[in-house]
Amino acid sequence: MVQGQPEAKPESEAFETDFWKDANLRKAWDDIVPGAPRKTLPYTLTREAIELYCKSVGEDHPIYFDEAYAKTTRYGGLIAPPSIHILLMFSCTPADDWMRSPGTVNAGQSWSYNLPARPGDVIRLEARALDKFIKRERLFVVHDNVFFNQRDEVICSGRGWTIRPV
Repeated sequence: MVQGQPEAKPESEAFETDFWKDANLRKAWDDIVPGAPRKTLPYTLTREAIELYCKSVGEDHPIYFDEAYAKTTRYGGLIAPPSIHILLMFSCTPADDWMRSPGTVNAGQSWSYNLPARPGDVIRLEARALDKFIKRERLFVVHDNVFFNQRDEVICSGRGWTIRPV
């Protein structure tokens, strides 16, 4: 490690930001089976990931960064912002997941937040397509997602509608 520079993470721990990488591996419309669970991966949420996410979306509330401040709140420590479920959606799915397909359009979503995610939580996703249909020559999928922490407590759950690429 070069002094003054952050240590590089092993490739297995790095979060991929290139949506086109592995695009040829993604499952397509015909591979989506309503009712079938999607393959997911556990993800350990780090303080660094929370900070990077907050900086990228312009979130600067001290409850996400300042441990001393966070301890004085009802949460008793650092938490992640609720919208971090978007990062978790990609972190908890493998490269071939159909939700990662370039050209996917978010047609709507509804989320419920139960508990905040915290640094060190091991996040697990249970997800599936509920339905798929064609409307006005567009391919739609209705899907639900539930995120759990390592104590099997629901962090958040939601239902979404996406327009799939052809």
